[in-house]
Amino acid sequence: MTMTTLFDPATPPRPEQRPVSDSRHGFSRTDEFTWLRAENWQEVFRDPTLLDAGIRTHLEAENAYQAKLMADTADLQKTLFGEMKGRIKEDDSSVPMKDGPYAYGSSFKLGGEQPRYFRQPREGGEEQILLDGDAEAEGQAYFRLGGIDHSSDHKRLLWAFDDRGSEFFSLRVRDLASGTDLPDQIGDTGGSGVWNSTNDGFFYTRLDANHRPSKVLFHRLGDDPGNDRLIYEENDPGFFMDVAGTRSNEWILIGINDHETSEYRMFSAADPLAEPKLVSPREAGLQYDLEEGGAVFFILTNEGGAKDFKIMTALAENPVRANWKELVPHQPGRLILSILGFKNYLVRLERLDGLPRIVVRDRTTGEEHTISFDEEAFSLGLSGSYEYDTEIMRFSYSSMTTPAQVFDYNMRTRQRELLKTQEVPSGHDASHYITRRLLAQATDGETVPVSLLYHRDTALDGSAPCLLYGYGSYGITIPAAFNTNCLSLVDRGFVYAIAHVRGGKDKGYAWYDQGKRAQKANTFTDFIAVARHLVAEGYTSHDRIVAQGGSAGGMLMGAIANMAPDAFGGIIAEVPFVDVLTTMLDATLPLTPPEWPEWGNPIASVDDYRTIAAYSPYDNVGALDYPPILAVAGLTDPRVTYWEPAKWVARLRERKSGDNPVLFKINMESGHAGASGRFSRLEEIAFSYAFALKVTGKSSATIAT
Repeated sequence: MTMTTLFDPATPPRPEQRPVSDSRHGFSRTDEFTWLRAENWQEVFRDPTLLDAGIRTHLEAENAYQAKLMADTADLQKTLFGEMKGRIKEDDSSVPMKDGPYAYGSSFKLGGEQPRYFRQPREGGEEQILLDGDAEAEGQAYFRLGGIDHSSDHKRLLWAFDDRGSEFFSLRVRDLASGTDLPDQIGDTGGSGVWNSTNDGFFYTRLDANHRPSKVLFHRLGDDPGNDRLIYEENDPGFFMDVAGTRSNEWILIGINDHETSEYRMFSAADPLAEPKLVSPREAGLQYDLEEGGAVFFILTNEGGAKDFKIMTALAENPVRANWKELVPHQPGRLILSILGFKNYLVRLERLDGLPRIVVRDRTTGEEHTISFDEEAFSLGLSGSYEYDTEIMRFSYSSMTTPAQVFDYNMRTRQRELLKTQEVPSGHDASHYITRRLLAQATDGETVPVSLLYHRDTALDGSAPCLLYGYGSYGITIPAAFNTNCLSLVDRGFVYAIAHVRGGKDKGYAWYDQGKRAQKANTFTDFIAVARHLVAEGYTSHDRIVAQGGSAGGMLMGAIANMAPDAFGGIIAEVPFVDVLTTMLDATLPLTPPEWPEWGNPIASVDDYRTIAAYSPYDNVGALDYPPILAVAGLTDPRVTYWEPAKWVARLRERKSGDNPVLFKINMESGHAGASGRFSRLEEIAFSYAFALKVTGKSSATIAT
């Protein structure tokens, strides 16, 4: 059976071609679909009803087309949704985290889409609901909560929300005694704020018209937001910026960074009139982060060629670079990911030999110990702490077969206490599943780690379908963590695989360097090499592999579709960054200048232009027999704008050979993260999984027991 027979015939939308030419560095390109980018795109992010009628008509036609081709999976989607929802404890609750007289946490009510935030007495007792996300979201087509921060006197709650999906967050302040919000409301913020030490005001970032956090301001409660004091303004559009406080409430830190350079400015949380003090000026390639340590700051940095990072210290009153002293030296191949300071201990999360580990250091003696785990592959996370003077540190653990667990760990006694294990109400027996960690050989001889999960009854004779997931950008590592959703595929005979390709930090910082800018092609060839390795080892066959990736991983999907369409039986590209060259040539877009260190600047560099042009998925669509492709996007997405996948899909249909369909599903009421509710998001996942089952001929497959 060929893939095309799995879809009923239907005529796809064919938008009008209006060619527009562009010449740079002696190269010329013509884009026939550039008109799909709304001229008023900035206004559309704030108010989707302002979208041009012609563009809206085309996008609605795309939704009608994919709905027709996927109509026969309607019951399957409902079944998948029911299964995934059944694995979620509907009235789930986090383990409250202690802070002074209270412990703070979040929970969901039965049927609830949005979280509730609560507190209770420190040692347990009746819960007080501080913020009910479902109540706030009532009547909204889209609603997403941002940062939540209670004041150190426990009297107020600073909270943020986005009701468009465009990530322009509004800030509100709730009085916790009355449960009502103060008149103070500030729009166009980055989604969080931090209290000053006297709790009568807070610091926040303001987004400019191009959706960049360009200003840090201080708002005093009761004042007109128009009069908020400017603390710092960043004039370089190539840098992100955020503001945060230390747990001791002593310092406010302004972090400024792109993907390879960072800078901090700091001042006393007690003095909102203070001039921020520069810690170390930005220097191309120099990265550093600050973590409080009482009289000192701990500094995680790559200074002095420490590619996998080292830890320095400096007196908190003057932590300029000249005063940095080495505490934990650089060790090649041991990537220090993050640090957490306590009064008597320093904790670090690091990655060694491809696996994470937690190391605890006694600040007095310098003695270190590692928290050990038994499984072959797993995921770890530091959960943070509200308190600085404590012996208790919290972390999370899971693997592809082990549900998430939350532990409190006593750093002095080295005893761990299991606080919570993720419940799977519909049941989960880890013995039914097998997880493996493979190494696939890349084209240049490197070995690419692969994490696998499959049912114990799945035949490994090449007949099993496979969902192969990849990302490979920004140094982000995709963990081998527990994922209840993918069990709906695994229980139907799928092999679920994660390709840990270059561009992430799975094998250290060098793994990231080897998958960016001039070496970006390694990300794509690694992924293809993993697909071929899985076939060679009998896990699957090429016509049964469905590749999946989102955002920059969606760009990976577009690239491998052009480079090796015969290696895949289907491709799912979610919010795909596929028009890379055009976007990197447009400095007005929200993320373009900060992204140049990751991809290159084709405006200034002919070499960067050539590099990006060689792989940019939209620019390399050809007369190829592509497998069935599903693209998913959100109208108000400021990160990957809707017109990128819209143009890509249109060009694919115009240029490809063969009869395999290209589907485009666009959520007209959401942005980069998709639907905002936890169950609404499951409906989107069920749709993508139904596509994977359909293209592999498994839409009627029975569930293994």
